[in-house]
Amino acid sequence: MRLGIRLLFGFFLVTGLAAFFVLRVFMTEVRPSVREVMEDMMVDTANILAELASDDLAAGSMATGRFAQQVQGYARRPVDVRIWGMAKQSLDFRVYVTDIRGTVVFDSENSAAIGQDYSRWRDVALTLRGEYGARATREVQHDDRTSVMYVAAPVQQGGKTIGVLTVAKPMSTIQAFIDRAERKILLRGLLLLALSLVIGVAVTLWVVWSIRKLRHYAHAVGEGGKPPVPQIPGELGELALAVDAMRLKLEGHEYIEGYVRALTHELKSPLAAIRGAGELLQDDLPEDARREFSGQVLTQSARLQALVDRMLELTKLEQRHAQVQRENLLWLDVLQPLATGGLLHKTRPAMQVTVTPERAGVHAEPGLLALALGNLLENARSFAPEGSTITVQASHNFVAVQDAGPGVADFALPRLGERFFSTVRPDGQTKGSGLGLAIVRQIMVLHGGRMVVRNTSPGLRVELHF
Repeated sequence: MRLGIRLLFGFFLVTGLAAFFVLRVFMTEVRPSVREVMEDMMVDTANILAELASDDLAAGSMATGRFAQQVQGYARRPVDVRIWGMAKQSLDFRVYVTDIRGTVVFDSENSAAIGQDYSRWRDVALTLRGEYGARATREVQHDDRTSVMYVAAPVQQGGKTIGVLTVAKPMSTIQAFIDRAERKILLRGLLLLALSLVIGVAVTLWVVWSIRKLRHYAHAVGEGGKPPVPQIPGELGELALAVDAMRLKLEGHEYIEGYVRALTHELKSPLAAIRGAGELLQDDLPEDARREFSGQVLTQSARLQALVDRMLELTKLEQRHAQVQRENLLWLDVLQPLATGGLLHKTRPAMQVTVTPERAGVHAEPGLLALALGNLLENARSFAPEGSTITVQASHNFVAVQDAGPGVADFALPRLGERFFSTVRPDGQTKGSGLGLAIVRQIMVLHGGRMVVRNTSPGLRVELHF
């Protein structure tokens, strides 16, 4: 499973579980909380009404007294109000009063209950014992929405309890408020969950994007490139800098080791030839032999000098970390000096330059571009037969140099551009340093381009794509 999917799945799991438990707590707490608030208000109401009913109950005129008339007048009052957007069109308190024995002496809704014994009901029984009396009774046993809450208060006269007043209110009258609160909590919970998931997706995408930038950077380094360190904030950015520092140290070590090994190998042949010629020159030799061995010393010395010079050029390019200073250059301005008075003016092959369209150009650093073209033309000259033509074709951000020589073996094509890898020249005797195309390839790496080499039968074609 990919890292992004695992991160996203983990975030979804944690967020989903958290949202589930939080919403569950809220949803299960709404109904009890509303009931607790309603019960608190009913306690106040019951005690106020108990004070108002005490005189009539003591006088024995509970069913016909002023208190009974006022409560019945309350029940008949029309009401049409909106409470926080919810309509209320009925008054829902039921009030009944029992005497000291628990016998009903007044009921605002059910006159048939008068004379019945309520002494066993929890609200009446507990209140008569001097405790807090309350109960909730369902009219339909298995439907909590039919529950009615009863809260009682003692009716007192002269400090003695003479009866009990109970206030009842159906839970269905506040069910609309409970349902609305639950809907709001559910909707806001789902919205919070959705926002959390969006944030989780954004964070996951950012982490995956940062890691992919590091991966692309590592792949580019592994392929021999020198990409800039990715700019990533936070710990991942610090990791990128640490990886780059490690890369520089490893490159420095491998670079020196590889160069010493390769340079030692390349220096063996010219040094052996110089040493052999030098030993022979110490003896008495004919003039012709002396000139021959002296010429060999000069030739091998020149070879060593060329090798060292190109090594220095390649080393500068490979250790270069600054960005190239690009300019917009026209191919005609770049190639014309090479065609008329450059590398080929004293050589046997001719040079043919074609630029299509004429105003085509390239976005490159002038010095590095001249160095790359010079090495390509020198390589083409060394392989081109006498009297042949070296063709240079250029277009927008592209140039190709092709000779008419024998080309190279197919197995050697992928290795062209490696340090010190070269093939034997057409004369079968001389061999290059293997650094010319390596310099060209490194220049293309610095420009973010590529070098393509292929056989054309006859000849070898080297293309530079900027």
